[in-house]
Amino acid sequence: MFAVLKTGGKQYKVQSGDVLRVEKLAAAAGEKIQFNEILMVGSTIGAPLVAGAGVQAEVIDQIKGEKLIHYVKRRRKHSSQRKKGHRQQLTLLRITDILEAGADATGVKAAIGAGSAPKTAVEAAAPKKAAKAAAPAAGADDLTTITGVGPAAAKKLVEAGITTFAQLASVDVETFDAVKVKPEWVEQAKELAK
Repeated sequence: MFAVLKTGGKQYKVQSGDVLRVEKLAAAAGEKIQFNEILMVGSTIGAPLVAGAGVQAEVIDQIKGEKLIHYVKRRRKHSSQRKKGHRQQLTLLRITDILEAGADATGVKAAIGAGSAPKTAVEAAAPKKAAKAAAPAAGADDLTTITGVGPAAAKKLVEAGITTFAQLASVDVETFDAVKVKPEWVEQAKELAK
């Protein structure tokens, strides 16, 4: 039985026991991974993917591909030349199983590209912290509904302790120096606080 899987923007026709070089995946040598983007199993063609199908593989090693030379030469007088080399990061795999159905319940780690996986726990937690900071506190008004107040100004107002329209409406423009508050903002806040 064969399957057509998709990884790294490319499609591969594989059978059990095949050794395959694909773009670098976030997995260590000896680890078992599973590809869930299966385009075809045997003669079953999916639209766009075959539901419940999967291909399991064992990572043999993380390797580099052959060196590719990129050479640029401009002809005629005063021309320039440039030579650059590159070796692509690859993962060497051995296909172990092709599953026509039930791949969702196997519990094997899904194969993801190395560029899309967070490198550390700190990087993984960073988007969550940013989302919490961006979300307004309970009972707070959305200050960006006021004309002229964007996300940056709203953040400065929240840092200064102004979270509601009523608090902004009670601000004295001349004496409040934490944030440059415009008189139009105060007028709009008075209308919205009603």
